[in-house]
Amino acid sequence: MTQSLPGQRPVGEQALTGRGGLPVVIVGAGPYGLSVAAHLRAAGVPVRVFGEVLGSWRHAMATGMFLKSTPDATDLSAPGPGGRLADFRRVHGEPELTELTPIPCDVFVRYGMWFQKQYVGEVDQARVTAVDRPGPGAAFLVRLDDGREIEAAAVVAATGLNGLAHIPAELRRLAPDGPGRDALVSHTSQHTDLSYYAGRRVVVIGGGQSALESAALLHEAGAKAQVLVREPRVLWGMKPDLARPLTERVAKPASPLGTGWILAAVCKAPGGVRRMPAAARLLLFRRALGPSGGWWLRERVEGIVAVRTSCRVVGAEAVRAGVRLEVDGPGGPGTMTVDHVLAATGYRLDLDAVPFLSAAVRDSVVCVRGSRAPHLSAALESSVPGLYFTGSLAAPMFGPMMRFVAGTEFAATRIARHLCRAPAPGRDR
Repeated sequence: MTQSLPGQRPVGEQALTGRGGLPVVIVGAGPYGLSVAAHLRAAGVPVRVFGEVLGSWRHAMATGMFLKSTPDATDLSAPGPGGRLADFRRVHGEPELTELTPIPCDVFVRYGMWFQKQYVGEVDQARVTAVDRPGPGAAFLVRLDDGREIEAAAVVAATGLNGLAHIPAELRRLAPDGPGRDALVSHTSQHTDLSYYAGRRVVVIGGGQSALESAALLHEAGAKAQVLVREPRVLWGMKPDLARPLTERVAKPASPLGTGWILAAVCKAPGGVRRMPAAARLLLFRRALGPSGGWWLRERVEGIVAVRTSCRVVGAEAVRAGVRLEVDGPGGPGTMTVDHVLAATGYRLDLDAVPFLSAAVRDSVVCVRGSRAPHLSAALESSVPGLYFTGSLAAPMFGPMMRFVAGTEFAATRIARHLCRAPAPGRDR
């Protein structure tokens, strides 16, 4: 007899009937992919997960980095009790983390791999190269990089920020063969070991957590690092107060994304954000959480790493000595020469950058007005029936919580509930 995972219905009691046995395919094995898979498997829905477990967290974050989120905002969504980060720590005899304990990325990776074994089961590391639909109402056809083809009742795109890294055009021209470690410019998501730049002059472009922490790691590894920030000042998070008085808790309620009524509201009701006018949603998405550094990082940057504010790169060219940047700042325009440019310039939510969707499927996805992010139903389903989007690509519809692990509970429960009610796709090929 096949053994069920925790919280899973026994085999033979599947929630979906009349679906021809076709699985739901989840593309991506990060926090959202694992959480959706856990809920579907607990409901008895046949599911196939493709990707490397926590691949982006293992290969797109430099060694020594910490999560900006607090422990309470870092739980994956399990279908029952026992799957929180605190549970993982307790099972392994490790001390409980508090809001005053920055979480190393490697701890989160270990937690995700434990969660996968407890609630998800097998994850296929094959890469999905194409998702197509032969006709309206037909099953999806999913192609893999090893040549396999499978049919799917539904597809959940849970690839996180893969492929969405943004480097401004004036910097991208420095790397005609593509940005990377050995090129003149790279993106922070391309690095696992910044000690590679020890002894070199590296300028970091950006003012958020990724920029500031990368600069600290570069300096600590022996690189000559400096940071260029567009804003007039660097913003830092406030050290959590574990004993806030009642008046302060009422005035600025806590939420997974910080304190304040706006953040508390968008975290409490992502579905309510979806009902806002499109222009208001996009404004909220772009401004609710501006770039800032974690409170615990401040002492590793201020007075240690050179940070220039109100600076904007207006030109860049390759020279014999490396890269010459034209910078417009408070003292007027000037130039600087460095060996490498590290772009901490964020991500651009662009459906065209999702490489596995066929042109026909992509063209059928209606986008949020004023963006290239998909317009989604209350169940995170796109205008293509059976195609769902989670994580950052859902943020323009459901608010900034979808950019963080804290959004997995909302997304996983909504998608699983909807798929358990959805009718079977046609089989016409």
